Amino acid sequence: QVQLVESGGGLVQGGGSLRLSCAASGRSFSRYTMGWFRQAPGKEREFVAAISWSGGYTYDADSVKGRFTISRDNAKNTVYLQMNSLKPEDTAVYYCAAAARDIAAMTPFYRDQYAYWGQGTQVTVSS
Repeated sequence: QVQLVESGGGLVQGGGSLRLSCAASGRSFSRYTMGWFRQAPGKEREFVAAISWSGGYTYDADSVKGRFTISRDNAKNTVYLQMNSLKPEDTAVYYCAAAARDIAAMTPFYRDQYAYWGQGTQVTVSS
């Protein structure tokens, strides 16, 4: 089992940057594929980015490609989401998720592939 706690959300002006962190407790963090999802009011939770065990493979949603970067530090049991050039449409609650599977053996942009979820952190981008 793994517990996930997100941090780093807040209010930022359009064009600004934020870095989200997700701290994981429990064993074998380095054997979890990690993902970030987001949910805006009245919308479905959507995929943002995912990263493989080693960090060698990453996937990004088209809506954030070139602006957001997912990374991880297995020594610190932490996954990050660096968000640059933020837009008002990026406003959402951002969730960290973990799957005890190799990224090559799953479809990382589907919510049901992930067994563990954090409580979320709010990101608000003003225009």
